[in-house]
Amino acid sequence: MTRRVWGAPLSRPLLRAAAAFAAAVVLLTGAVAPAAADRREPSLRVMTRNLYLGADLTPALQARNTPEFLGAVASIYAANQATDFAARAKAIAQEIDRTGPDLVGLQEVSGWQTSGPATVAPSQDFLAVLQAALAARGLRYTVAAVSKNAVIGPVPLVSPCASTTVGACQLTFTDRDVILVQDRRRLHWTKPRSGTYAAQLEFTPPLPGAPTLSFRRGWASIDGKFRGRPFHFVTTHLETSGFAKIQQDQATEFLAGPAFGRGADLVTGDFNSAADGSSTPTYGLLTDRLRDAWSVRGRAPGYTCCHEPTLTDPRRRLSSRIDLILVHGAKPLAARRVGTRPIATTPPRWASDHAGVVADVRLAKKRLS
Repeated sequence: MTRRVWGAPLSRPLLRAAAAFAAAVVLLTGAVAPAAADRREPSLRVMTRNLYLGADLTPALQARNTPEFLGAVASIYAANQATDFAARAKAIAQEIDRTGPDLVGLQEVSGWQTSGPATVAPSQDFLAVLQAALAARGLRYTVAAVSKNAVIGPVPLVSPCASTTVGACQLTFTDRDVILVQDRRRLHWTKPRSGTYAAQLEFTPPLPGAPTLSFRRGWASIDGKFRGRPFHFVTTHLETSGFAKIQQDQATEFLAGPAFGRGADLVTGDFNSAADGSSTPTYGLLTDRLRDAWSVRGRAPGYTCCHEPTLTDPRRRLSSRIDLILVHGAKPLAARRVGTRPIATTPPRWASDHAGVVADVRLAKKRLS
């Protein structure tokens, strides 16, 4: 298990040596390290990570008739199997081990439930798989809050299936946002909450008698204290930029309620709005009220999205920054990306279709309303 090094009190000689080393790191790599004086203040390390559900759902959303929809569902299930979350979870657990975040906001914590005769693979719960990968490394993280978002299905899975009867095999997809908290002295949390937005994208599958479905999106939050200083931690996943009005409505709901709480506000998520303003106005709405922790990196682009849905691209293809750590009543000290290097030479080559972000933030001295 990787030990935390930032945030520990240092003697004056060690502070001088650390400052000299930090200066050398900045000179050689352009990385930003927290100032030595900041290390004596209570700070938390925060991560945001989109796990990637493992497949592109667009073909099912765009299907015009029943055969197209059934073919799309089979292709989506096959793609999820090919992107192998069990292998990717080990890489994400390694990221968490290496960086040691106290609080982790996860998006696209998916579930794939199959039923019927001879489906090719058993059901898979991404949260359980990741928890096992963390435990294998001796890491102790508690599931503090879960938002139960989309439940799509059951829908017919025509392949793989041992029966030729449509509907004999079925598939159900679920989506969640999850907060993990590292078991650490003087870090206490309470009041897990979750909810979904009123504004949602809905669609009706082209199946006889099919009900309207929603890729429901939501948020999860906790309140806590670290070394006596209160904080509010929340994670969310907003609608894609292709549905800009829904995304902006969700952001407005988020800012009107779950984004803020007692103490310093620490906000994480995949907001699907490019930080350079090239896609939707949502990033501007958010940063009118919250500070982007990546600002400590100056003009570094910090791209986090996106790789090919198949995770087969041999080189990094990230070209926009939509995964954010935002704060209010806290000071960002340092920020970096994780997941920017391939995890294998054969697919899946990447831990997710997104990179993640890790930031150290110093909590405010006084309680905020």
